[in-house]
Amino acid sequence: MESNIDKELSKKYCPRFAQLAVELNFVTPEQVKEALAEQLDDNLTSRPHRLIGRILLEKGWMKPEQIELVLNELFQKERNCG
Repeated sequence: MESNIDKELSKKYCPRFAQLAVELNFVTPEQVKEALAEQLDDNLTSRPHRLIGRILLEKGWMKPEQIELVLNELFQKERNCG
């Protein structure tokens, strides 16, 4: 069940999450590409889906505070557009 929630959040926020994380200089485009490749590999090999932020955190490329900042920014933008 949890992976379904992750997949739904991923569809809604992950591309923008990664883009915003790069814009804020929290990660590099190369790190995002590696994380996206890892996420795709997980999905293709039927491993549990992981959010991009979770992968970036697990690799030590982002701190929890940075992830929270990016998510807050995304939720704020979503509220303003909705």
